Amino acid sequence: MAEKSIAVIGAGKWGQALHFALSQNQKCLITSRTKRDIENFVDLQTALECEYLIIAIPAQEVREWLQENFVFSGQKILVAAKGIEASTGEFLNEIYEEFVPSKNIGFISGPSFASEVIQALPAAIVINSKSKKLYDKFAPLFPRFLKTYYSDDVIGAEICGAYKNVLAIASGICQGLKLGNNARASLISRGLVEMQRFGKSFGAKKDSFLGLSGAGDLFLTASSELSRNFRVGLGLAKGKSLETILEELGEVAEGVKTAEAVFKLSTKNKIYTPIANEVKLILDGKNPQDSLKDLLRS
Repeated sequence: MAEKSIAVIGAGKWGQALHFALSQNQKCLITSRTKRDIENFVDLQTALECEYLIIAIPAQEVREWLQENFVFSGQKILVAAKGIEASTGEFLNEIYEEFVPSKNIGFISGPSFASEVIQALPAAIVINSKSKKLYDKFAPLFPRFLKTYYSDDVIGAEICGAYKNVLAIASGICQGLKLGNNARASLISRGLVEMQRFGKSFGAKKDSFLGLSGAGDLFLTASSELSRNFRVGLGLAKGKSLETILEELGEVAEGVKTAEAVFKLSTKNKIYTPIANEVKLILDGKNPQDSLKDLLRS
């Protein structure tokens, strides 16, 4: 295993942005299922031989990819996806820890649009891991324009990163229905309360929801058309089918499947999550105007 070698696995927009950022301080490889015309693109096996791995594979594909491709051999790993597995309701850290010791894995969170990272615009991210030593290894690999912070609240980061995508869909619906700035601000702030309530049920720390991983990422994702999930909401408000929206998007919008997972978990654990529930129902075909009336009554 090459010392201090690093690779990004997954060449979507976020994977490419991280590859760009990490290439500022050292050589960084990148790979994906299909060959891309990207500097230092390599095959998967070459990437897996690196000591440091950034895995940017969509949440719903992670388990299958790990089962089919991954063998742990001491690699230090950062997970760059955000979501909850819809079929099982498991968080990403639960899935990864079946394959990687917790001391060898961390999770990236915080407000960081790929399109701005790839322009080297300043941003701040959180590396969440049970191991501070892992953070100390990864932090120097990031360029100066990406300020890194450490947190040991892995489950908090997981829930913030997943749940904010669902709330971004809700915010896009709000925008698409032209309900006004007051309504959207109310939605986002109540969404933050809802997200924190959900997280508390799984042992997440309150501070995570008020920092970069929670409020920071939520405010960004739920207020900009650069957000894929926000654009899903805009499409739903215009009466487009989910199939059409995703086809036009051409990218994975994690909030769609996460809404299903949150709905299952909140129902099972009797957690009050009215906004996320309505997003799931709208994705299933409910009229957004009816959801608005129901939210105002609840």
